[in-house]
Amino acid sequence: MAGAAAARHCLVRFADPEPVKTIDISCQTTLSIRQSSHHRYQSCSLSMNGCRGEPGLPMGTVESRTFPAVASPALAMDRLKSAISQLKSNPPSFTSGIIRLQVPIEEEIEAIEWLHAQNQFLPRCYFSGRRQINVSAGSFIDFTNGNNAHSSINPNLVSVAGVGSAVFFRDIRPFSYSDWRSIKRFLSRECPFIRAYGAIRFDARAEISSEWEDFGSFYFMVPQVEFDELEETSMLAVTLAWDNALSWTWKDAVETLESTMCQVSSNVVKLRNEVSRTFIISSNHVPTKRHWYLAVERALQIINRSSTPLTKVVLARSSRVVTTTDIDPITWLACLKHVEGENAYQFCLQPPDAPAFIGNTPEQLFHRKWLNISSEALAGTRARGGSTALDLQIEHDLLSSPKDHLEFTIVRESIRSKLEAVCDRVVVKPQKTIRKLPRVQHLYAQLTGRLRSEDDEFDILSSLHPSPAVCGFPTEEARLLIAETEVFDRGMYAGPVGWFGGGESEFAVGIRSALVEKGLGALFYAGTGIVEGSNPSLEWDELELKTSQFTKLLKLEVPLQSKIENVGTELKRFQRTRTKNKVGIEGYLHSFRDEEN
Repeated sequence: MAGAAAARHCLVRFADPEPVKTIDISCQTTLSIRQSSHHRYQSCSLSMNGCRGEPGLPMGTVESRTFPAVASPALAMDRLKSAISQLKSNPPSFTSGIIRLQVPIEEEIEAIEWLHAQNQFLPRCYFSGRRQINVSAGSFIDFTNGNNAHSSINPNLVSVAGVGSAVFFRDIRPFSYSDWRSIKRFLSRECPFIRAYGAIRFDARAEISSEWEDFGSFYFMVPQVEFDELEETSMLAVTLAWDNALSWTWKDAVETLESTMCQVSSNVVKLRNEVSRTFIISSNHVPTKRHWYLAVERALQIINRSSTPLTKVVLARSSRVVTTTDIDPITWLACLKHVEGENAYQFCLQPPDAPAFIGNTPEQLFHRKWLNISSEALAGTRARGGSTALDLQIEHDLLSSPKDHLEFTIVRESIRSKLEAVCDRVVVKPQKTIRKLPRVQHLYAQLTGRLRSEDDEFDILSSLHPSPAVCGFPTEEARLLIAETEVFDRGMYAGPVGWFGGGESEFAVGIRSALVEKGLGALFYAGTGIVEGSNPSLEWDELELKTSQFTKLLKLEVPLQSKIENVGTELKRFQRTRTKNKVGIEGYLHSFRDEEN
């Protein structure tokens, strides 16, 4: 397919690996050549490093090769470089394929610390799963998510960090079934550690603003060099992919990997669990508090009309903070992981020359292992109490609140109906309980089911997102109201963030997230559900509570007089570097004045 038609299809690009020694093949799958019979499948127009083609067949081979364990990352690097050199002299006979080489490390090292040592090498990604979830005072529910010790596929995988891309997938049009098939082409049940990590926009139909341009409508990458944090050990791996039909040969894949390996550091330094103290030059919210009140009141007027089906809409806020020194997104994320990592997913996604999208989200969109699938309903937010008695009192208030019960029921029943469309049986247990996090607590339910076919995974992803928890209900009416009301681009905020694997996949909801950009500080995002009985002031307080996990890390603020003296300089920099930003200077000034008042 060529010309304009080709431009509409999924962009897939390939890149790189390095050297190897004694090869112990622990997993190898040679895929038979077969055509998909799925009625929705159309071959995607793909590109590897700009070389476009029309592959319609599965990969020739998908392999994972494991080498003997070593004592340190430096020794693992040496082992991998030797292995790649050996592969260069004895290349595979397939015209397409993806091969992962992995070396266990006897030392337990945190993946996020390895990523921090890579000196902002781009692209990069990070994903850390939850261990367990506290759902009521003094009790826990265990989850068998993909980065969890209960997984039968990856029994000890905790966190994954990656740099460079063996192959990445990006486009500006909405994520489609063909795009999903293009990604799955590189994955295999027998090689569970080969995964594509990424995110999808909240609303692919909305205009993409300048800060989100490099992410496109979706962005997924299979890392070129990857560090896996296990419960008692670690693993360093490289992946190379090639496809002659895309004019990206084995030789191209090896050479680009070798280039990447030259830039990867083996020195891992323990991160401090705090962000360097810094001054806040300026901060502003979009919308301002006054405009937020107007937006919530208008939404309530629409919800209360007898002629509208709308029962809930989730309105969000974008908050920009500019500091005297740049914020390191990995250090920031490591602090969030240290404080709230037990009960939340942490993620980082950063394409080349793009800001870093980071988050610490408590909400699972879905987890699939073989045909088994689970999802969650999460709604209603209260702060934690300073004492056990106060915490229980707040819990009781949340459980007995008619407004929060309505919001929660909308979310739970919507997810249930969507799972029932593709599952033989759906179980909701518990029906409603409290899930406690370090700063907040929510109403919570878990839903599980069994898919009729693994191909239903795409249907689950496309139907569960956007959920009423981040959009509203009914979905289309809520989405339209959001598009009419919000004057900033949500981008990947509130969209699916996670990974596709061969026999297993997992996605979180990209809330409690931020976009961190060098020289421009950070944008925090938070939203709250508006239903009958909502109060604009209380909803604003909920936004403040949700963003506090970021703002509390910025401990120092310049006095007001100094802020006024510096704001002119900061605004000039803002105008120079973000002329296409939707807020604009006038809106920025107006917001700044509103917040000062």
